[in-house]
Amino acid sequence: MTSTPATTTPTTTRTVRTGDLAGIGPVPVTFTERGQGRPVLLLHGGAGPQSVAGFADLLAQRKGLRAIVPTHPGFAGTPRPEGLDGIRALAAVYIALLELDLHEVTVIGSSMGGWVAAEIALTGSLRLGSAVLLDPAGLDVPDHPVADFFSLTMAQIADLSYHDPDAFRIDPTTFSPAQQAAMAANGAALALYAGTTMTDPHLRARLAAISVPTLVLWGDADRIIDVEVGRAYAAAIPGARFELLQATGHLPQLETPEQVLASVTAFTASLPSAVAKPAAGSQG
Repeated sequence: MTSTPATTTPTTTRTVRTGDLAGIGPVPVTFTERGQGRPVLLLHGGAGPQSVAGFADLLAQRKGLRAIVPTHPGFAGTPRPEGLDGIRALAAVYIALLELDLHEVTVIGSSMGGWVAAEIALTGSLRLGSAVLLDPAGLDVPDHPVADFFSLTMAQIADLSYHDPDAFRIDPTTFSPAQQAAMAANGAALALYAGTTMTDPHLRARLAAISVPTLVLWGDADRIIDVEVGRAYAAAIPGARFELLQATGHLPQLETPEQVLASVTAFTASLPSAVAKPAAGSQG
């Protein structure tokens, strides 16, 4: 992989790394990075990278962690190679990133990004130390379907996504043409990666192969993906912990970041220091 860093702020760098994946070819990935401590890979969902940027700041500034936030190719105006069109392929992109220079990584994913995080954990990479899933998509639970996201208006999405939707409403009529185009492109990328149902009927059975410590956090007011899906996620992953976040919707890192930070901090502090830390010279 090649990298071209460009500093955007004194504490945050923006980098594009390009690598070759079998069957796909070159895949450029844009990501921001802040902090110098233990690495955390923070994966956004359909709301785009800005939906996790504030939480990345908290991890770096308050916890002294190295927060790495990639933009999924195709989101926020970034290029997406033709063959990169599924969650497992996207997970393979980030496994390649982990193998550059990272060890004992905690991967944290929101919504679609939580599904990607689960797929990363399923690879068994020795670079991965633990996983935190924030209201992840992906699981097919009878009688608990994911909301029909692609048929909803922005107002309806807010109503279903937040405990207090009025605090997070946006008016798309105020967007510039460029912002409207970017929002449409984000929606198209989300549908391409996750499908219109945002589930994989085979995922639940495969989750039993996850061996890293896993924390599943779920907002009690999430009406995009209801809490029973969260309980099923945790039940399907051996040894996973499940925590319900109070007065919280589908995007906990935006609505109640302090709750998420406290839960993540307690979870990672409880892990053995050597979890998933490869020996010198080992490959993951």
